[in-house]
Amino acid sequence: MPVTLQRVDRAAWEADAQVRHDLHRIYADAPAERLPASPEPFVDAHLFGERFFFCARFNDRLLGALAVSPDDQTWWLSHFCVRETTRRRGVGARLLALTGEAAHADGRRLRVLASQLAMPDRVLLSRMGYRLTQAGDYFEMDLSPKGAGQ
Repeated sequence: MPVTLQRVDRAAWEADAQVRHDLHRIYADAPAERLPASPEPFVDAHLFGERFFFCARFNDRLLGALAVSPDDQTWWLSHFCVRETTRRRGVGARLLALTGEAAHADGRRLRVLASQLAMPDRVLLSRMGYRLTQAGDYFEMDLSPKGAGQ
């Protein structure tokens, strides 16, 4: 499945009705324990400030998303979800791989709080090269040029 990466920030959200529809559908498919609120308020609240979503796009539709909260050197990832109809087809792994490429190009690290992860997500992150920190509080993949390949 040829999935591409789309960054959805406040401007993209406001400019494209299809993006709004697709993001709501992605998070409407999320298991209840993955979202702190219903999909519409969650997506709207996340898009304030510098926060954004990375989305997996296929055939002009968004199939998966993850929320990104940036700081100076890191993109903190959360609320990873793929549409139920396309799960187990590699969309999530491709979304993570493309996010890693974007982070590397931007000189960022990727981190995910361990407390937010269900066991299947921990397994997927481990397969993708993320490692649990020694303190065990978050998974990290260092994709900066000096950390690439570690």
